[in-house]
This record gives sequence, C-alpha cells and structure tokens, in this order.
Amino acid sequence: MTHPIAYIAYGEGRVPLELDPALADWRVVSPRMEAPHEEPHAAFIAACRHPVGSPPLRDVIRPHDRVVISTADGTRPVPNRLLIPWLLEELPVPTEQVTVVLGTGTHRPNTPEEIDAIFGPDVAKTVRIVNHDAYDPARNITVGRTADGVEVRLGRDYVEADKRIALGFIEPHFFAGFSGGPKAVAPGVASLETILHLHRYELIAHPDSVWGVLEENPLHRTIREIVALCPPEFLVNVTLNSDKAVTRVFAGHYLEAHRLGCAYVREQAMAPVERSFPIVVTSNSGHPLDQNLYQSVKGLSAAARIAQEGGSIVMASACRDGIPAHGRFRQILAAHDTIEEVDAYLRSRATPELDQWQVQVLVQVRKRCAVDIYSMLPTEDVVACKLNPVADLAQAVRARIEEVGKGAPVAVLPDGPITISYIE
Repeated sequence: MTHPIAYIAYGEGRVPLELDPALADWRVVSPRMEAPHEEPHAAFIAACRHPVGSPPLRDVIRPHDRVVISTADGTRPVPNRLLIPWLLEELPVPTEQVTVVLGTGTHRPNTPEEIDAIFGPDVAKTVRIVNHDAYDPARNITVGRTADGVEVRLGRDYVEADKRIALGFIEPHFFAGFSGGPKAVAPGVASLETILHLHRYELIAHPDSVWGVLEENPLHRTIREIVALCPPEFLVNVTLNSDKAVTRVFAGHYLEAHRLGCAYVREQAMAPVERSFPIVVTSNSGHPLDQNLYQSVKGLSAAARIAQEGGSIVMASACRDGIPAHGRFRQILAAHDTIEEVDAYLRSRATPELDQWQVQVLVQVRKRCAVDIYSMLPTEDVVACKLNPVADLAQAVRARIEEVGKGAPVAVLPDGPITISYIE
C-alpha cells in the first residue's frame, strides 16, 4: 500500500517523508499555495507609480540625486535579479548614480560569485554593489541617539546618499514580528554597536517579540526608533509563495506600505492548529535560508510554537555553509556543557555580544524540546551546538514516534518558517 508523502524542503531540493497512518497521526501544515503574480513587472510599476503614503517613486527621486538601494544579502530570497533591473528602469537617474548596498547586518560579506548569483552578472557589472560592513567604524556614521541616549550609527553609503530606497520581502520573523520594512536599514546597514543594542537580551526575551506581532513588539518599536533617525525615502517590498515567486508588491512610505504588506502576510502565512504536538518535523524552508545552522534557528523557533513541553523537533536543514565559521554562535554554545549553563551565561551578561540573540532563541527552543537535525554538518559541530545529529530524516522521525508510541500526533511543517503555526 502506498502512503501520502510530505516533501521536506532541504537545500535546493526536498527530502521525502512517508506519512504512514498506521505509525502516527499526521498533521501537515503547508503554505497556502498562492499562485505567482501573472504580471509581476506590471505590478511593480503600478506599485511604484501609485504607492502607499508617498508620492510616486519618479517624483521622489530627482535626476541629480545619488541613490542608494539597501537590499538583503544572499541569506534571503529577495528576488533581486528581478527587482534591481526594474528599479533601475523606473529611477530617473543614470546607473552610475546608483549604489546597491547588501544589508549584511553582522553576516559575512558576499563574495563576487555570490553577488553574480544574487543580481545576475549583467547587473553586477553595471551597478556599484557593495557589502555593508558593520565592524569598520570608518564605514558607519552617527545619525543621532535613541530616547534612552544610545548612539545610532548607520552605513556611510546609506547615510550619505541623497535618496534612500529600502528593498526587501515580507514574511513572519521570529522576534521582529515580520521581515522587510525598516529591517533593511536596521539591522541591515547598521553598525555593530547599533545591532547589539537592537538585539539585547530583554528585547529578545519579551513575550511580544515573536512571530506575527508588529505594533506591540518592543523589538520592532526599537527598529522603528532607530530608522526614524535616517529613514528611507521609499520602500519596495514583495511577498513570495513557497516557490519563491512574487505574489504581491507593496511600495511607498517605509512604514505604511510595510504595514499593509504585513497584514496581507498575516492572513497568508499564519496557520492555526488545534493542539500542541509531542513531535514536530520541520525545515528551514530550503535554500537560501538553510545555508547555515545560525539561520536554521528560525525554523526551530517556528516548530517550537506548537511543540509540547518535553517533546521533540526533527529538522532538515542543509547547512552547506556550516554553522557558519564566522561570528560567535558556535563559540558561545560550545563553551558550556549544558543548555542551562548557556542560558545562565547569557543572563549574566551586562551587555550583549555578537550572535547571542540567535543563541538565546536556540536556548529557548532547547529548554522546551530535544532537537534532531539532518544536515551536512560534521557531527562534532552539531553536538557542540547542543543538538542531536541524525543521518536519516525518516529514521529519526520513526525513532521519536517509537518513544511516544504508535499513533503519536506528529506535526509536519514541510516549508518550515514560510508558514507559522500557532495554537488556536
């Protein structure tokens, strides 16, 4: 007898998982498969010429302006190959007056090969494209202070432009509520010190710093406060389906257009379930988000929302870029013997350190659940990060079911954090 199969996103492909009804009570939570926009280029033009809360893009930008476009780096599926050429056509300035800044935040710089892949070689040859550098004080400029007196520094390329455009895509975010909008600026092109202020322990730990919460989210309020010191003059955000195809375009004022897009995404990407589950199978939505373990914390956080206390999460995430090697994520986790000791260390710190926010979310997940991960990572790296390495996804799921007993309720999130489940 053949059984239904769930195809779990993994790298640029998928891993099959047989859903044998004699083995478990399966609950598959998949994205609403919205069809791609039939004419995304036309939708882009319409959005830029009839924006939300802003004059049309062509009226915002003057022919003499030096324009900067802040967009995501290679860890995000922003369709830059489409959007940048369309923006260049719509801007009333020559290409040599345009700079594209990759909003790397604290991530490593993108290589020339990766930049070719992100934008296409033709765009990469004709437009100035630079990696933001959060670590170089000379590359960041003070733009003001927050209400509590913290100095805010943003990238020189962004600040010194005559006009600034924020480019991105909107999806639920595990502690900022939603991606897109002002996140293209902070943390995208912020200095390390500004990023650390934005990711301090109490903000990450706040119960409203969570998937799908925007206005009441204290972390997102901090983002807005920072970005208001040097805001973009225009925003273009898109929404994507599970095939990473454009479904909608939102353009205009960087907060108003973003709010409209978030309301749409909330309806499309958040799915109620009737109960918690002792076992949750998930992914990190495949490439490019599952390039490393650091990013894979997003998928674990999404799964933990519907996992029972003391339950298990089984994740498929390729992690072809490692943990990664740069940053402090592995070092913080590996420096302590238990997840409780990691948590105590984070709580003891007076000021945040690089990558502690991602460790903090992983600690929250691990204190709640065991985590098995099917990946390309070396066993010692997985163990150092307080996770269980598995060589076969299906066997790992079966083993967890055997622990609970036949007929165990199992939730399956084939596309990971593309769809965010919550208990209704």
